[in-house]
Amino acid sequence: DGLFAAGVPYALRLDMAAAIALAGELSWQELGKGPDGETGTIAARPEAWGDVIIARKETPTSYHLSVVIDDALQGITEVVRGADLFWSTSVHRLLQHLLGLPAPVYRHHALLRDAEGRKLSKSTGSTGL
Repeated sequence: DGLFAAGVPYALRLDMAAAIALAGELSWQELGKGPDGETGTIAARPEAWGDVIIARKETPTSYHLSVVIDDALQGITEVVRGADLFWSTSVHRLLQHLLGLPAPVYRHHALLRDAEGRKLSKSTGSTGL
């Protein structure tokens, strides 16, 4: 508590081995297609991510933690995201399980790209299709 109040940089990580031991095998329902054409029931592989950061001084909650809580609070039943986030769904399924949150179904789509082939993204200032 003293370190947090003092503003010392920190990162809170999910102990992936312990989390997987608690959760066991997980999967999700994919209505779209993954990077290699994956569809249907997809086996989650959160171990590939290592001990993910779930919060740090500069970012009170990570993207992973934020989206699973936000989706659950809003009652989201189908999540639509770009294919670049396909495998991060493994982490999301693990967090959903650990937090007792419902598991939506997922639909990943091909990335939308500009004339130079770069993906359209808010982070790069893309403004439209």
